Amino acid sequence: MAEDVNKKQNKISTYFSSAIEELKKVKWPTRDEAVNHTILVILICIFMAIFLGSLDFGLTHLVEWMISLK
Repeated sequence: MAEDVNKKQNKISTYFSSAIEELKKVKWPTRDEAVNHTILVILICIFMAIFLGSLDFGLTHLVEWMISLK
């Protein structure tokens, strides 16, 4: 029983130590890179919102027009 607990603890400690080693290998972005990427994501979201909103608006009016033809 104690052996099982030690194996689990060893697996957990191995997992965390390997996770820490991998995080040390990560190339973290600079502040400027992070700001630029954040602005890019916000602009893409705004563009997509406008595009999808316009598409929805247009298709809604198209369907309403088609229904009114009956």
